[in-house]
Amino acid sequence: MEANKVKELVKNRYSELAKGTSCCSCKSCGSISESIGYSKEELNSLSQADMGLGCGNPTALGKIKEGDIVVDLGSGAGLDCFLAAKKVGKYGKVIGIDMTENMIEKARKNSIEYGFDNVEFRLGEIENIPLKDSSANVIISNCVINLSPNKDKVFSEAYRILKNNGKLFVSNIVLLEELSEEQINDENLLTGCVAGALLKDKYIQKIKNAGFDVKIIKENKSISKEQYNGIALESLGIEATKV
Repeated sequence: MEANKVKELVKNRYSELAKGTSCCSCKSCGSISESIGYSKEELNSLSQADMGLGCGNPTALGKIKEGDIVVDLGSGAGLDCFLAAKKVGKYGKVIGIDMTENMIEKARKNSIEYGFDNVEFRLGEIENIPLKDSSANVIISNCVINLSPNKDKVFSEAYRILKNNGKLFVSNIVLLEELSEEQINDENLLTGCVAGALLKDKYIQKIKNAGFDVKIIKENKSISKEQYNGIALESLGIEATKV
């Protein structure tokens, strides 16, 4: 499928989700999010920002410190940004990037409601991050990079905006077997971060090709049956260091 068509489908899907009041699963958002690594305390304190759209908890993977500048690629309604904001404190900052205007609007409203003054949301594509070179200490991303038709550009952009020795903490779906042609062209799987997923080894190699030193820190194979009807995939948690 052409890149522009992919982006259009993704943008339309997440625009509709942002305007709704529930996540995109038959399970409740909370039960999904708890199953992939969020605590009840985290979810209860930020329930309006939880849409049940992730496949992991990058803020739990990431070593985020007070004073850090953190960037969230594909920030959605803001859940991971707000969790990161609690860690960076008043001297740090969190910047959420999302290409969907409705999501940005929702996240900004949530930010006001929850009283975060160290979080900013910017409209932009993760293939062209609207930030200067070497401006971030940490990048997080939760099940979003698969939605991009140009993952090489995403990882090169992540490398560009990180400071030396900066970290990328990303949770993403990776394939353990090739998908069928029917699955690859399934719009629900495409906008659900599956049809655009890569085989595990190829995914890791793309991150390395961008210049990162890569370490696997979490694997969740049970998510295949819990959320993806047994498709041969897993959720992979990566720590990538700019070297």
